[in-house]
Amino acid sequence: MTIHYHALVWIDHHEAKIFHFDATDVDRKVVSASHPKQHLHHKANSGDSGHAPLDKEFLKQVSQQLAEAGAILITGPAGAKKELVTYMEAAQPAIAKRVSGVETVDHPTDGALLALARSFFKADDRMHSQSHR
Repeated sequence: MTIHYHALVWIDHHEAKIFHFDATDVDRKVVSASHPKQHLHHKANSGDSGHAPLDKEFLKQVSQQLAEAGAILITGPAGAKKELVTYMEAAQPAIAKRVSGVETVDHPTDGALLALARSFFKADDRMHSQSHR
C-alpha cells in the first residue's frame, strides 16, 4: 500500500470506509463494527439517538487505519463521526490533531465521497503546510 498524505473516513454505526488518496490513486479499506446491528429503543423526548455508542475496539481499529495520514477528513450521516473524533482526542491525540474537518454526508457513492474529499483538501491544503507530523 502506498502511503498517501490525505485520508477520508465515512463512518456510521455499522462500518467505516477509509480512503487514503492523492490526485490519481486511492487505497480503500472497510472496517466493520463488532456489533453492527445493535440498536436501542428509547422513549420520546429522551434526547438520545436510539443507537448504542460505538464500541471502543471499532473506534480503535478505525483510528489505527489513519495513523499514517497527514490530514484527515471525517464524514458520515449521524453521530458516529463525532464519536470517532471524541475517541481520538482521548485515546489517540496525535491522530486527532491531524483531523482537518468533519462533514455531515448521508450515503454517497465512493466516487462522490472522493470528489468531496479532493475538493475539501484542495482548499484546506492552501491553508496548511503538508509537513507530515
